Amino acid sequence: MGEESTVSRAMYPPLLLIANARMPSQRAQSLQVAQASAALARAGAATTLLHARRRDTAELPVEALFDHYAVPRGVRPSVEAVPCMDWIDRVPRALQFVPARCQEFSFAYGAAQRAKRVSMETRILTRETEVAGLLRGRPGLFLELHRVPGHALRRRALVSAVEQGARVIAISGGVRQDLLELGLPPEAICVEHDGFEVSRFDSLPSRSSARLALDLDPNRPLVAYVGGLLAWKGVDVLLDAARRLPEVGFLIMGGMDRDVARLRQRAEGLDHVQITGFADPRRAAMALRAADISVVPNRGTPAISARYTSPLKIFEAMAVGLPVVCSDLPSMRDVLDENMAVFVPPEDSGALAAALDLLLGDDARMRSISSALQAEAPKHTWDARALRILEWMGDGA
Repeated sequence: MGEESTVSRAMYPPLLLIANARMPSQRAQSLQVAQASAALARAGAATTLLHARRRDTAELPVEALFDHYAVPRGVRPSVEAVPCMDWIDRVPRALQFVPARCQEFSFAYGAAQRAKRVSMETRILTRETEVAGLLRGRPGLFLELHRVPGHALRRRALVSAVEQGARVIAISGGVRQDLLELGLPPEAICVEHDGFEVSRFDSLPSRSSARLALDLDPNRPLVAYVGGLLAWKGVDVLLDAARRLPEVGFLIMGGMDRDVARLRQRAEGLDHVQITGFADPRRAAMALRAADISVVPNRGTPAISARYTSPLKIFEAMAVGLPVVCSDLPSMRDVLDENMAVFVPPEDSGALAAALDLLLGDDARMRSISSALQAEAPKHTWDARALRILEWMGDGA
């Protein structure tokens, strides 16, 4: 694909994407960074990804790194690991605030110094407000924000960067609203949610074959949760709902090892609940294909859950037309409507169980939701998102 690849990469100015992410890791953040950066490269911007060099994390060759995240072969970003202070894991969790800030600021300084060496033609897209503050005033500077920083110094860095020409990609409508309340001009902000990688879902087997591959009961109704297990994601609420539905199978896939251990202890005795732990993206896609319903049981607090998050699991459910039952929160309503999901009050395990039971017994409603999700899905591929972002970047040039 040599000539075609060269032409596509020349469509837009080069792009330097900066993310303080551990690559690879079990976190959804790293999956998002890998797939979003790859889509920008495919869309026609020669992309270089700067990520954090972290202790106890093997640096994979570029091809192996993107293979790990099921990114299609072909045009891919270049990758550089930026050194940083990293002693967070050497102290107890209660004492990690200071080492975490040291890691963040040392990464930001190193990434900003690297960014200063690229040509002025290169656009810079950073997820870190510290980097934006260090590069403020530079033409072609953009931020991607997944929440508005709470610390006053970071807010000042953000506002100062935008006042001097930077523009912001907000991951959700909640983030955009907070940016407006901070005084940022509407024309400096666009909203782009997360997305899904088409190639992970375009050759999946039938539902029965997927269940066979995952050693799941072929006849039992199956509810799937595929994602992280942080407390605000509400998976413990899902477990409480599962206790009320012993005839339904529940598959919980993903999460960091320590969170998996905590959840397994809480699920002791629930034989109809399977908690697999972290799975590679291909296996996660297979789990969604095997399920009857995808559930997103986010808690009503903190704000990252209620207003800011843009859950990958929603878009991946769209990819397979898998009906969604989710908490009734602004972060969910930002993407879904009554045609595409069943909404339940957050943190109400009884309401969640009742909604799951009702939907599993309503084939017509299941088909209707599935069709609505599949119709919406093309807007939310990583490739569609990348093209919109690159065009928006050029609009303000």
